[in-house]
Amino acid sequence: MGGGDKQELPGSVLFLCGMNSVRSPMAEQLARRLLPRSIFVASAGVRAGERDPFVDAVLAEKEMTLGERQPQMLEDLEDSYFDLIVTLSPEAHHAALELTRSLAVNVEYWPTADPTDVRGTREQILDAYRGVRDRLETQLKARFGATKRSRTAG
Repeated sequence: MGGGDKQELPGSVLFLCGMNSVRSPMAEQLARRLLPRSIFVASAGVRAGERDPFVDAVLAEKEMTLGERQPQMLEDLEDSYFDLIVTLSPEAHHAALELTRSLAVNVEYWPTADPTDVRGTREQILDAYRGVRDRLETQLKARFGATKRSRTAG
């Protein structure tokens, strides 16, 4: 994650985290909104996870939705080749490096806090999820630039 250098846009991006229930599906939806339609975007986890209602709540605030999408694991993906894998947790980063050891795939690590660790009121928990959502959006814009919004919202 360097300075302001915008790198060439990849043809496909995978966002990978622990259970594909919070960070990576948020990143996937934000990328779908920000990146050109020509870029294939997906997300997965290294372990099985369950959908998190707080993710739905903070995405709805930005007029986005996961729809009927459920968390999926890396091995559930139909195509496991991506130009870029963005990992959001240490566990996911290690898995991606292992997976790509013999492949020419770029792996980037975007350390992202796990908001499920936050305790407190509903609003305090939502604030933690909003923080993750907003940081991911900032990182996407920094990494890929302000692309033309050639995707439809939602």
